Amino acid sequence: MPRATLDKQPREVAQMFDGVARRYDLTNTVLSFAQDRRWRRRTRQCLQLIPGDRVLDLAAGTGVSTVELARGGARAVACDFSIGMLRAGRTIKKRREAVPFVAGDAMALPFRDASFDAAVISFGLRNVADVPAALREMKRVVRPGGRLVVCEFSSPTWRPFRLVYLNYLMRALPWMARRVSSNADAYVYLAESIRAWPAQQALAATVAAAGWANVRHTNLTGGVVALHMAERPAS
Repeated sequence: MPRATLDKQPREVAQMFDGVARRYDLTNTVLSFAQDRRWRRRTRQCLQLIPGDRVLDLAAGTGVSTVELARGGARAVACDFSIGMLRAGRTIKKRREAVPFVAGDAMALPFRDASFDAAVISFGLRNVADVPAALREMKRVVRPGGRLVVCEFSSPTWRPFRLVYLNYLMRALPWMARRVSSNADAYVYLAESIRAWPAQQALAATVAAAGWANVRHTNLTGGVVALHMAERPAS
């Protein structure tokens, strides 16, 4: 699969996200035409969390996705390698003050084996230098029988829409980002990383190769986003 970080070093990627942290949530809502809220809700529903479940939200950013996961009584932990994102999340007191924020590298998570009932990574797997290593790390920290959801940009299934979408990514998205983001240049990289990311079937194969079982996916917004679901084998 293509290198997710488009040859950027991990520290460069972290600094890029530090630079967009201040207006990150607002920018995402504007650029997705508010679809990001629906995507977060569907991600939570696919995890099938019950009260008391411990869930890892990897690449959590400012924690807005973690708050969504905690609805219904799950114990959600936000983990991200961008200190700027974590700091921005901690400054938002309303609804996020009870969310634990942990700095961590997706390829070497600071958690014990089998310490979570589920793990999720939303729009962050593209930005990991070694995608299979991150998938194996999430498998390590999830208990046997536990669940995984990868929410990631993907390939629209209808060809005419795919062409419109790619044009939006490379032209309209950077233009809009200059008007709402605190670091518009970062969104040029993000658009390129989305275009270079593998389609649904290729990512499903990568998840399975990392040791996850019962891998399947469902498309959202015509395939702009796909939810990949899997379980850690029971033995």
